Order: sequence, then C-alpha cells, then structure tokens
Amino acid sequence: MLLSASSTGQRSLVWQLWLALGLGLLAVAWLMPVNVKSLNTALLREAGRDTPSVSGFGRSLLELDKPGPAALVLEAARKVGDPGAGALGIIFDSFAGQHRDMMPWGGWDVALEPLLVGRNAASPADSQPVLSFMVTQQARDNLRRYLSVSRLPAVQTLLKTSQLVTTQRFVPAGRPGGQPLDAVILLTAYLWQTEHLSASLQREVRALAETAVATGNMGELEDFYLDILTLGRRLNWVQISELLRTTGSLATVGQFAHLTRVAPEHLPVIYTAALMARSADGVARYLITFGHPGADNLQLALAHGEGAVNQLVQRQAPVTRAAGPEFQFGAGFTLRHPELALLLKYASFLGGIFLLLRAVDLRLFSTVESMLRGGFPRMGSGLIALILTFIFFVFSEPFLLNAAPVSDYRIKLTIPVIGAVAPPPAGQESTPSTAMDISTILSITAFAALQVGMYVICLLKISEIARLAAPAAVKLRLMENEENLFDGGLYIGIAGTATALVLQVLGIIDANLLAAYSSNLFGIVCVALVKIRHVRPYKRQLIIEVQRSATA
Repeated sequence: MLLSASSTGQRSLVWQLWLALGLGLLAVAWLMPVNVKSLNTALLREAGRDTPSVSGFGRSLLELDKPGPAALVLEAARKVGDPGAGALGIIFDSFAGQHRDMMPWGGWDVALEPLLVGRNAASPADSQPVLSFMVTQQARDNLRRYLSVSRLPAVQTLLKTSQLVTTQRFVPAGRPGGQPLDAVILLTAYLWQTEHLSASLQREVRALAETAVATGNMGELEDFYLDILTLGRRLNWVQISELLRTTGSLATVGQFAHLTRVAPEHLPVIYTAALMARSADGVARYLITFGHPGADNLQLALAHGEGAVNQLVQRQAPVTRAAGPEFQFGAGFTLRHPELALLLKYASFLGGIFLLLRAVDLRLFSTVESMLRGGFPRMGSGLIALILTFIFFVFSEPFLLNAAPVSDYRIKLTIPVIGAVAPPPAGQESTPSTAMDISTILSITAFAALQVGMYVICLLKISEIARLAAPAAVKLRLMENEENLFDGGLYIGIAGTATALVLQVLGIIDANLLAAYSSNLFGIVCVALVKIRHVRPYKRQLIIEVQRSATA
C-alpha cells in the first residue's frame, strides 16, 4: 500500500514537472520576436537602441553645413514624432537666419560660383530646386564654359550628348524648346565634375553616354536625363548631390524619381531613410516592393533610430505589428542569430506541446495508456506535437499564407510632358494589409479551443469505458456505440465553418476565409488523432482479448 502511494506521488510529481516545463517552453516560443518573412517591432526597437535618432542625424548635417538635407530630415523627424524634433527646428531656424546665402542651395560648394552669376540681394533666401538656377540662358552658358575646360573625358562625353537630335521624350537641346534637356545635361556633367556621383553610378552613366555619342542615339541615357529632371525640379543642389552619392545604379535613380512623383508626401521619410542607411538602392527597392505600407514601415523604423532603418533595409521584409502587447524578450539574441532564434522558437513550441500532452496522458489517461503496449502513446504525442507545431507555424507567420499585394508604387510606363514634370493628382490607393487582424486570431483560437475540448471529451469517454469491470466484448460494443462521439470534432468543424461563412455573408463579421476554413481543418485533425491514436489501438487490444477468451 505504501509502495502504491509512493508510485502515485512520483507520478504526480512527474506530470507536474512536465506541465511546468511545457508551459515554460511555450512561453519562450510565444515571446521570441522572430518570424520567417517579417520583422517584429521588438527587433526594430532593439536594433535602434543607442543609435542616432532622426533629430540627431539632422543636427549632424547642420554641423556639416548641409541645411538642405537637414530640412528634409527635420520634416521626417516631425512626421515620425521624434522627441528631438522641436529642438532641431529651433537649431535649424537659427542656422537659416545666420546663413541666408546658403539656404537656396541647401549648403555650399566652391564649384557653385559659375552658377551664382546674376544673383543679387533680392534673390529668395529659401531652398530652391537646382534646375531653377538654370532657367536663364546666361546661367547655362556660364556653366557650359566652366565645364568645357574640364579634363575629365566623361564630362566632355556628356556635353557632346547635347548635340544629339534623336530624342523621344525631350526636345533636342539645340532646338527651340530644348532648354530642359540642355539644363539636365549640364547638371549631370556638373555633378560628375564635382564628384557627386557614386562610383558605380558613374560607370553606368559613362557607358550610356559613350554609347549614345557613338551611335548618335540617346537610347537609355534619355531615361536617366528624365529622372534627373524630375529630381532637379524638387531638390536643391546639396539635397540631390547627397542623394546621388548613396545611389548605386541607374535603376535606383529611376525608382527615386518615380517615388517623388507618385508619393511626394513621403519624400522626407524616403530621403532621410536613404541617407541614414547610406543606401538609396535598398530604400528604393523596399518602397517599390511594399508600396504605401512600406513607407509606413520606414516611418516606424525612423522613429526607433538609425539601427532600425539599417535592419529594415537589409532584411527587405514587412513589419509585423502585433495586435496585443509586444515583448522584448530575446530581441538582442534574435538580431545576432536570427536563424538560431527561429529554430529555438519552433523547437520550444514542439517540446512544450509534447510535454503538455505527456503530462495530460500521465495525469488523466494512465489506465488506458498502460493497456497500449509498445510505446505507442509517446509516439502519438510526438505526432500531435508536430501537427500542432505546423499549425502554430502557419498562423504565427502573418505574411506566409497571404500573397503579397501589388505595390501601388510599382513603376509604370508613362510619357510625361517635358518642362512640366509635376506630381499626379493626390489620391493614394489603399493597399490591403497582409497581417492577420485580431478578429481572425480570436476566431482561429476559439475554433482550436473547441476541438481541444472535444479531444479531451473523447479521451475521457475511452478512459471511462476502459475502467469498467466488464468483459472485453462488452467494452468493444461500447466503443462502437460511441462512434458518433468520436466523429464529433468533424461535425463541430463543419458547423464552425458554415457559421463563419453565414456571418460573413450577413456582414456581421469581416470576410476572412482563413478563419472560416480553419474550423474545418481543426475538426479533421481532431477526429484523425482520436481515431488513429486512441480508438484504433484500443479496439485492436479489445479484439485480441476477445479472440483469446474465445480460444480459451
């Protein structure tokens, strides 16, 4: 008797230990801020910790006498709600008051002297698009004379492209109405002369210019000139030069020009992110891929600092905004070892579910399990844990099941009117969010809880039959009599799907097929587990006992 009590106490201690370990592992899996195809906001906070903020970056630009980029950074700081935006605004206003002569250009450059001819004290002191200084014939002639003596072969090649007449979108520079193309060619050559183009961009521009001069056809170079026209009509001298220093390809220049046309309201955020990440290529690729939600993600990253922007641009992934509380647990480890953190998350969930199932087996169904020899219960718990882990993986990855929506910033073929490149009328298309909302999560959770309850009810019924002091033949008949109960999970699943679809048609809940059909999926899994793991092995055991009794 004492031995039996000791065994019962040990079994109670074991199941409690397994339960505690299982819950602990599930907590680790739930709190680990790592996803396969998205970034958690906790990671952005951790990545931006102790890195320069937007307002701090703006102050550093002012210290380098670059008020033009600092003006856009100030707008971005106000837009993201940076706490230092107010102080940066005061510093910027003070700088602008003391250096009014620098503000139209966004800074200063010794090479700007040729363009300054004709300016006077009455000239505007606000930031001016760089192409506005080339409106007059005198300014272009002065700049052409300055560049004509350049010893850089690429500069001379660019100047020769102004003599080409085979253009598709521009009026040739030498004809009446060709002032926009003439100004853009001079601006491009000037940027090259003053080393404001990145090395990779220089190589591509030079190759296009040499091809155009050799063939007598503008070709793709005309597209690049059109992009420079778009940027030059919106950015001042220092703003465009700082941007092109971080731009690595002609494609990125085209993407930025496109973004300034279709999303001018996001220009401060996009520009600031490009400078902070030192990669206009990554920022443009991110915006073109994810559209308006991508701009919101960049804005969120800017609010957390430079490190968060770098992380977002490097990962090129959407941001998961949790519907509930956000946890910082494991964020630092996840940033350093993302693959290992992902493995740890789902391994913890698998181990936690397995231990919980073993604890339930040991606590409630030890009588039944003791009848099933050969270690099948443990293997069954592992199978259930694998299935539930897969379901957890599917539903915990908000961007896994949903196809990526078509970005509203994707480049489309347009033929703008030369000399009047302006942003299109306001009216942004709303891009549907790919993340699951709280109602979907609650629906899936409710359907899963119903099936778990049904699973437990079925196991309790099997345990009740197994404890009866009756022959094996009677128990077998009783098991057959409970077939409808064992199929109950499927009935509940179908009923949940039908109810969800009816409610969606009536408009009571939002339309979401994922939430509706998850009920049916959980029902199929529940019935399969009950019948394959418990009913079939127990019936097999009863049939063998009946045959042995008949033979005896």
